[in-house]
Amino acid sequence: MDDMASVGKISVSSDSVSTLNSEDFVLVSRLGDETPSANNGSDDEKTGLKIVGNGSEQQLQRELEDVLMDPSVAEGYPTTVAPPRPCQFGYQDLTRVRFFEPDESLVESPGMLVLDEDSVVFSKLTYLGCASVNAPRSEVEALRMISILRSQCQMPLDVTLSVPGVSEGTVRLLDPQSGTEISNYPIYKILFCVRGHDGTMESDCFAFTESHYNTEIFRIHVFRCEIQEAVSRILYSFATAFRRSAIKAPLSAQAPPLTPDSDVFTFTVSLEIKEDDGKGTFSAVSRDKDRQSFKLRPGVDKKIVIYVQQTSNKELAIERCFGLLLSPGKNVRNSAMHLLDLESMGKSSDGKSYIITGSWNPNTPQFQAVNEETPRDKFVYMTTAVDLVITEVEEPVRFLLETRVRVCSPNDRLFWPFSKRSYTETFYLKLRQLERKSNTDTLYEVVSLESETEREHKKTTASPGIMPSSTHGSMGNSPPDDDDEEDNDEPLLSGSGDVSKECAEKILETWGELLSKWHMNLAVRPKQLPTLVRSGVPEALRGEVWQLLAGCHNNDHQVEEYRMLITKESPQDSAITRDINRTFPAHDYFKDTGGDGQDSLYKICKAYSVYDEEIGYCQGQSFLAAVLLLHMPEEQAFSVLVKIMFDYGLRELFKQNFEDLHCKFFQLERLMQEYIPDLYTHFLNIGLEAHMYASQWFLTLFTAKFPLYMVFHIIDLLLSEGISVIFNVALALLKTSKDDLLQADFEGALKFFRVPVPKRYRSEENAKKLMELACSMKVLARLASRQMM
Repeated sequence: MDDMASVGKISVSSDSVSTLNSEDFVLVSRLGDETPSANNGSDDEKTGLKIVGNGSEQQLQRELEDVLMDPSVAEGYPTTVAPPRPCQFGYQDLTRVRFFEPDESLVESPGMLVLDEDSVVFSKLTYLGCASVNAPRSEVEALRMISILRSQCQMPLDVTLSVPGVSEGTVRLLDPQSGTEISNYPIYKILFCVRGHDGTMESDCFAFTESHYNTEIFRIHVFRCEIQEAVSRILYSFATAFRRSAIKAPLSAQAPPLTPDSDVFTFTVSLEIKEDDGKGTFSAVSRDKDRQSFKLRPGVDKKIVIYVQQTSNKELAIERCFGLLLSPGKNVRNSAMHLLDLESMGKSSDGKSYIITGSWNPNTPQFQAVNEETPRDKFVYMTTAVDLVITEVEEPVRFLLETRVRVCSPNDRLFWPFSKRSYTETFYLKLRQLERKSNTDTLYEVVSLESETEREHKKTTASPGIMPSSTHGSMGNSPPDDDDEEDNDEPLLSGSGDVSKECAEKILETWGELLSKWHMNLAVRPKQLPTLVRSGVPEALRGEVWQLLAGCHNNDHQVEEYRMLITKESPQDSAITRDINRTFPAHDYFKDTGGDGQDSLYKICKAYSVYDEEIGYCQGQSFLAAVLLLHMPEEQAFSVLVKIMFDYGLRELFKQNFEDLHCKFFQLERLMQEYIPDLYTHFLNIGLEAHMYASQWFLTLFTAKFPLYMVFHIIDLLLSEGISVIFNVALALLKTSKDDLLQADFEGALKFFRVPVPKRYRSEENAKKLMELACSMKVLARLASRQMM
């Protein structure tokens, strides 16, 4: 079989194609399968469907309602059709593509065909063929196959498509004349759906991939729609089937009525605003810590992302979002709210949250108040509302969020803020149980809906002389400060620590002037640059500064090379895949399996393993790649990674059985002997060698275990002054920990390096002092460079 090269192992959402649902749908176990299969149920492991389309969710919903009214697109719900007649696909060989005839085992025997209940049948479609693929969730490969088949298929076949409304159903291809079933695909085997780009020849096409018999063989099926509007409707039908797959356990007919203590359902609702960063992606905007206001830029396209999570009582089923609305101001009347275009809705990958995304064009007149520069030290209010249809509640439920925003100057520099800055509110929904419609359904009506903010306001109003002991839930859902974490024997998770993008205006002005001069002559670094870097690069500017320090400002060739590399197979694929979940599990961007963060991280590590055949992939690379991804798109992150590995000499540590790495350990011990002799002697007495505690320091550049505030500052210095900076930081760590280490035995010292040392620098103040000490020890690194390297 001429299988095509894999593009990626983890589902990816392309920036150029809007995602109908950015999270994998959760599938229930299949109730039965009459289709012959030789996989012993292995397909059950493929539990995710991702659907990609250009239309907004709201538009798709409206269109789906039109489907039943439009006989030219949907033919209703037939219960019987004419007897089948023989019909087979032809196939045609294209470059690197192998096409298949439909499996005879999947074609039903002659007789009357009964479709799944609640299915939608689409006519006037043309089947362009199918091909094997190695990356069934790769959007890039799917779009490429659509293009190939759309332009080169010479034997199209007119078909009718039946899409079920439930996850236990089957997608069927029918002959449009006789209704004969040509082929069928159980919905649980379908992994991915995608449509062609708007404005291209493929805009009237869509495709889906399916696991064919076993998880080692995947096929993509491509269709063209005579009625182009049907593409969006078909994709929405697929989405509907999988939304209904989260089947709730039936309620007992003898379920007791709600008591006064059990009629309140608690929800947390978080708001995130994303802005177009000018490079094809949308990045989360930051929030002012003091004023609790979102910092926006005027005239920049935005997205609103709402996260809804139920936190108490029995679970209610969110069926869909009825509307996402926005308006400047607070205490806004319903008539003043403006409907946004919905882009996606659905459960998160872990099933805990329901996520809604809508697009926001700030240049429309109704949003003028939140699109004009706000005077310094001022802010304006903005109100966001989300209407949810909850299966058990007879009317839509509206969650209303009032937030502060500040519109900054359009001259503010672009940056890549991936750490979330969400505004979170807690809501208390009180319901009253109505009479059951049947033995298995319970229906409620809304008695009241109150936010935590409203509760706190009532307390303050009732007792004006008493201030609430804590701020209300709307002050954000940021994790507690690291200093508040309970000290225990558990190591600090990689990716821990929040890094503020706040920076004094004077420092930003100084950096702004420096960057303006630097851009005039990128070949020469400004004289004052090293001094500024030692104090730490402002977080908002790190993405730009790191690329300039690494010399990646003109890397178009490497960007194109990267896009080619990710299409190739890596011999270290299994090792890379295994390490992805272990990298930065404490960071929101990387914690979701199959999420955008893990997908980009996988692709960078895979691309580098193909790019550098001598080194390939080694444990530790993923942590450095993750740090870079938090500040720039994956193409630029790959370019900087290559520079660090080659130009800064990091790859030398991995060569020839780690000979250079052991040389670094020897150098570190000699420096300890000269500058921290008592600690050196103690380590000698207890048999503790440098490789036992410093391996991760050198191989991951401290990125694996230490808090991000410290890690980012280390990368600042590395890119400015070279890999010798690692000696500075290592010696500073040993010097500041000397008193504790002198009291420890062998096991105690190893544990101290593993747990207390990284946790000590959760405090931003402690990390600052450490980095100041490391920078003051420049002479040590210079000595190491001159005498020992």
